[in-house]
Amino acid sequence: MHTPAYLSTAALFALLACSQQSPETTTARVPQAPAAQAPAGQPFPETFESGSKGAYEEADEPLATGLWHFQDALIGSSPQDHANGAHAARLRNLGRISMRFNAAAGVRRIRISAAAYGSDGPSTWELWLSRDGGRTYSRTGQPVVTSGPTLTAHVFAGLANEPLRLEIRKTSGPTNRLDIDDIVLETAAGPAAAVGGGVTGGYFENRNQPQPATTSPAQQPAPTVGTGTGVAQDPNDANLALGNPSGATSDPANANNYLLVHPEFTIGYHAARGIPTWVSWHLDKADLGEAPRQNNFRPDAALPRQFYPVTPASYARSGFDKGHNCPSGDRTADLDANANTFLMTNMVPQAPKNNQQTWAHLEEYGRSQIQRGQEIYVIMGSYGRGGTGANGFLQTLDQGRVTVPARIWKVMVILPDGLNDLQRIATDPAVRVLAIDTPNDNNTVNPDWRQYLTSVDKIEAATGLDLLSALPRPAQARLQKLVDAGRAE
Repeated sequence: MHTPAYLSTAALFALLACSQQSPETTTARVPQAPAAQAPAGQPFPETFESGSKGAYEEADEPLATGLWHFQDALIGSSPQDHANGAHAARLRNLGRISMRFNAAAGVRRIRISAAAYGSDGPSTWELWLSRDGGRTYSRTGQPVVTSGPTLTAHVFAGLANEPLRLEIRKTSGPTNRLDIDDIVLETAAGPAAAVGGGVTGGYFENRNQPQPATTSPAQQPAPTVGTGTGVAQDPNDANLALGNPSGATSDPANANNYLLVHPEFTIGYHAARGIPTWVSWHLDKADLGEAPRQNNFRPDAALPRQFYPVTPASYARSGFDKGHNCPSGDRTADLDANANTFLMTNMVPQAPKNNQQTWAHLEEYGRSQIQRGQEIYVIMGSYGRGGTGANGFLQTLDQGRVTVPARIWKVMVILPDGLNDLQRIATDPAVRVLAIDTPNDNNTVNPDWRQYLTSVDKIEAATGLDLLSALPRPAQARLQKLVDAGRAE
């Protein structure tokens, strides 16, 4: 959480939506007919401008990026279709649109714009991804509720190291219709391109019927979420693999518990406080490299426009550091990954000695465990109101828009680098759960983080969060009582 000088740069991405991974998976049935082959497609975005499908009947439609499958969906071009251009995909009932081809490996972000058709009421929709050529799909992110005539962009995490294809599923509202437009798949090098190939697994014979799960929810790993350009070693290596501590959602109306997803970390953001309630991320050797510290502190353009944009100036001359939650040093695999740790949504006002000594030592300890062959799931946050910085006690900064927390905490689940992480965390007695809770007080904080070792249970009692909710209840109860010894090996 070091915080020297800053440089303001251009803002990043459009509105982010959701990224908590769902364990639910469905299996596609192999059709009797040969699979359709995707034509050579152009790079994304898919704008639907080349489509001419005018009926809701189930069929394939060649579009600019490749062959797409439409079920209870068409290409809308009426004045009631809200589109960037002349056309948008329109879904009714429980309609779906699906790629019949793969996008090349390395998709970092998926951006999809949606609006209600005409003056229709709200619809709920979901994004599902396949990593096996259409045989199975797993939902990524939370369901999105779309209402109103304005196209709104929602951003989802992609897969770090595998080709993917996507399916958009309308899940509510038989009387409401939904417009989808401008599907953007982004890689580190630019727009994703199709790599062709037919649907190896085919499509459901009856897509509206429930499909059998390939694994139980407890066994099914979450889809991989990339951190930097490092290759995740396990599908469990997701920033939110341990669960959503506050049940945050991507609904801008839920401003004080807003789910904000970046490839490097996931945030439960509290707009009224101007700081995150919690930040969650995964750390292993793939995240560490030689990228230098960027120091480009800047507002987060991924926040909804109605949220106040905290800037570096919000902290100016306050006596508090811009304290990282996810540290710069945990994201050195590439420049973009490091730069994103300097978004102001990743910051809290932190007493300089707490930031530069206590937390710096803790962060270094965590990275030393990575060098010893471990991987770590980290959740960090703050609570309370009022702290003591270099200039004395303050409750808020920036005319009350940024709350100074009273306490700053972190939970680190440490285990040997490997596969099936959630299962190992729940069952392996060697897994460590290190929790600390420090005062945000420049006058009293001890540089030795081991003085503040505590249990997850105590942090939950202080914050009201559910920090290991993805684990089975018996495992949660056992692990959350532990107080780590903070051993120095």
